[in-house]
Amino acid sequence: MQTPQPSPPPLGGPLAKTALRDQLTTARNRRPLVEIGQAAHGIAAHLLAAEEVRRAATVAAYVAVGTEPGTSPLLDALHAAGTRILLPVLLPDGDLDWAAYAGDAALMPARYGMLEPAGPRLGVDAIATPDAVLVPGLAVSDTGLRLGRGGGSYDRALARVPAGTFTCVLLYDDEVGREVPVEAHDRAVTAAVSPAGLVRF
Repeated sequence: MQTPQPSPPPLGGPLAKTALRDQLTTARNRRPLVEIGQAAHGIAAHLLAAEEVRRAATVAAYVAVGTEPGTSPLLDALHAAGTRILLPVLLPDGDLDWAAYAGDAALMPARYGMLEPAGPRLGVDAIATPDAVLVPGLAVSDTGLRLGRGGGSYDRALARVPAGTFTCVLLYDDEVGREVPVEAHDRAVTAAVSPAGLVRF
């Protein structure tokens, strides 16, 4: 009688994600400040030229922290153009509430070094209303599978975004087209932007 063979592990999984996150975070931490600033301007230019963002009445975005690709030039340009911007507010359970961006002066410090808008909270379902949703990440696959930081906040938020909405992750060039480990709760995005340009999936 043959001994049953163990089933093969699922594609990716938590351990594979943790290893890739560590690798990508280390690479980010080694990027010069000049490169981070240049990336922010390049990403802003590509997104502002994209029809989905240019024509959007409301855009969900975020304030980049640390060595993430910067979002300040993008937020400044959208705000100056009169676009309504929703920014995330991290809730104690890891979910995301949302509030309108009213300029840098109306941002306040929050957990994990984040900056959040000080205005009225709009509820977790407010993410269903923007015409374009811009999200952070560490990598994306050729099919739009996004690797986040591991808290699951954006997978929960993206689950509330209507199908067909432009959802885009902001990355550095070498983080696009990576092999990303997959779990059942992961939500794909429809595009990725890096200094090299915008890629649609």
